[in-house]
Amino acid sequence: MMYLIAAVVIWLGLWALNAKLANGPNSDGRMISLAVPVIFGLTLLILWELAVRGLEVPLVILPPPSLIAQTFASQLPILWADFVQTFIKGALSGYVIGCAAAFITAILVDRYRILKLGLLPVGNFMAALPIVGTAPILVMWFGFDWHSKAAVVVVMVFFPMLVNTVAGLSETTSMQRDLMRTYGSSYMQGLVKLRLPAAMPFIFNGLKISSTLALVGAIVAEFFGSPTLGMGFRISTSVGQLALDMVWAEIVSAALAGSLFYGIIAAIEKRVTFWHPSQR
Repeated sequence: MMYLIAAVVIWLGLWALNAKLANGPNSDGRMISLAVPVIFGLTLLILWELAVRGLEVPLVILPPPSLIAQTFASQLPILWADFVQTFIKGALSGYVIGCAAAFITAILVDRYRILKLGLLPVGNFMAALPIVGTAPILVMWFGFDWHSKAAVVVVMVFFPMLVNTVAGLSETTSMQRDLMRTYGSSYMQGLVKLRLPAAMPFIFNGLKISSTLALVGAIVAEFFGSPTLGMGFRISTSVGQLALDMVWAEIVSAALAGSLFYGIIAAIEKRVTFWHPSQR
């Protein structure tokens, strides 16, 4: 009972503090913008900890955050090896290959109308295929190492990146394109000087969407075959051993990696598309 009373008191106090900061005179400042989500996240963790201990929830159902943090700190070498296998080798390599291939294909689709009419509908069909159906096939084709995970990631990120890039290349108006032609510009000159800059917000949107899909695809692919390391492998085996603290430690590791990756792309977008209204 004491845990539950403490949870209510802490929740009311931190909620009042957050409301005061969010509605205060300096709510648009950088420090307040960082403090509000941090306090909100800490509130959820504290409530989670107190609720689990107060209600005596079994560890196999939901471990407290303190136990997850302890496991995370004590298993850092294993978590790092899994991170390298899943993120660096599988997710990142597949992300680079898939996004680069999608970007080149988008330029070809934009240049040749027959590809736009024939390839994009096929792309929409392929994007709708469930990953749990395609992942086992790709694992059988490319083996149990990281190559098959990279192949799954390529399939997952290719079409979102393709669709966004094609939409971005169509963002310019006909008047702008006609003006470039009156200046005697070639297709490549118009592409580089006009259409690609205008498409940058769409391209980065595709990159950000693909950054989240890449890690998910690599982890899911490891459920269908993997060497004795990797985030997906560790989650699968830990669930079988009822080691839920290790499962949550891997989830935290994946969440941190995915958030950092997304943040890096968003920071690059802010520098590249500083002129766009969304960045002002």
